[in-house]
Parts: sequence; structure tokens; C-alpha cells
Amino acid sequence: MIPKISELFDMEHTIAAELFDGKEYPWEVLGDIKEFILKLGPTLPADEFDNPSEGIWIAKDAKVYPSAYIGAPCIIDHGAEVRHCAFIRESAIVGKSSVVGNSCEVKNAVIFDNCEVPHYNYVGDSVLGYHAHMGAGSVTSNVKSDRKNVVVKSDDEQMETGRRKFGAMLGDWCEIGCNAVLNPGSVVGRNATVYPTTCSRGVVPANSIKKNDGRIVEKRTE
Repeated sequence: MIPKISELFDMEHTIAAELFDGKEYPWEVLGDIKEFILKLGPTLPADEFDNPSEGIWIAKDAKVYPSAYIGAPCIIDHGAEVRHCAFIRESAIVGKSSVVGNSCEVKNAVIFDNCEVPHYNYVGDSVLGYHAHMGAGSVTSNVKSDRKNVVVKSDDEQMETGRRKFGAMLGDWCEIGCNAVLNPGSVVGRNATVYPTTCSRGVVPANSIKKNDGRIVEKRTE
């Protein structure tokens, strides 16, 4: 099955909870991120958030390194780190205590609290859940080679998204191994793992492991 928002994310761990209201599948928010940021930003308390330029709000206790680029619109929440040479292009929400690391690029994405995108990652047109982690060099591929709209596929169903750009939906506590590629329309369930160097597509169910040879196995509980 293709997991819904409620099966992937805990809405208590994002400043963007209202963005998901009334929606069933997480990719439905991708077209609304920019407008949501521009609506929420001006309401953020001035004693907690700086507004260094138009369309950008950065929590006073967040750390943005001097060589990072922050494009508007963007919200960087409390305790987050945007490290050297990070490139936040536009329409990004970086959650509390999350990390966007060196040489990472983020565009049109929601990053939940305590999420780590620490080294050489590309995150485009994606939603990354609470405590999700992308290993060094892992990327979301957000456009198909034929430029057609993305279809999300699981073992028993497929769903048209109507979107030409759609990277990955990573559930809470999922782990993406180093140098993995998440093809357009990837959905990784809660507490699931994608092994390093894996080229993954479709749905990886919750509490499972996607291996390099394409097999998906359940995680051991002991």
C-alpha cells in the first residue's frame, strides 16, 4: 500500500503542521510550500525570529554558517544548523534542531524537526520526517528522465500524482544509506532503511530494509 500522511509523519514535530491539513498524501503539499512560508513567516514572533531579508525568517538560536546561501522564501526553526556552503535555493522549511550540512542543496522541501541532511545531499521537492537521516552523498532525484509526471508505485497499487517534480517522502526515523539514490516518487516508511549505494524507487514499507539487490525485508524486532 501507499502510505498516507498520518502513517508517515508525527505532526507535533514540524512548524509546518497546518500545511498538511486537509491533505491525504504528503506530495500534495509540494505545490503549496512557498505560499505557506510567506503566510506563516510574518506571524512568527520577532523576539524569536530574525527577518534578515524579505521572505526569510531565521530563529535567533539557529546557526547559519557564513558561507551558506539562504534563498527566499525560507524558515529556519529553533536550534537548526545550516552549515558551510549549504545552498537553500527557495521554498524550504528547516525544522527545529535539524541539520543542513556542507555542500547540501535544498529546494521546495519540508524538513521536520531533528532531521539530518549533513553531507553532500540534494533534497528537492521532498518531505523529510522527524529524525530522518540521509547518509553522505545520498540524493533525491526529483525529475524523471522522460520528463513525464511522477507515478508512485507499490506492490499492489500505483497512484498518479500530477506532478512533474517530486523527489521523496521520508517517514519519521527512516535511514538512507550513503550514496543511495531515491528516484522520483520514492516513499520510505517510518523506521525503514535504504542500504548504502542502493538505487531505490517506489514504496519501502515501514519497519523494513531495502537492500542493494532490490529486495525488501522486514526489520528484526529483537
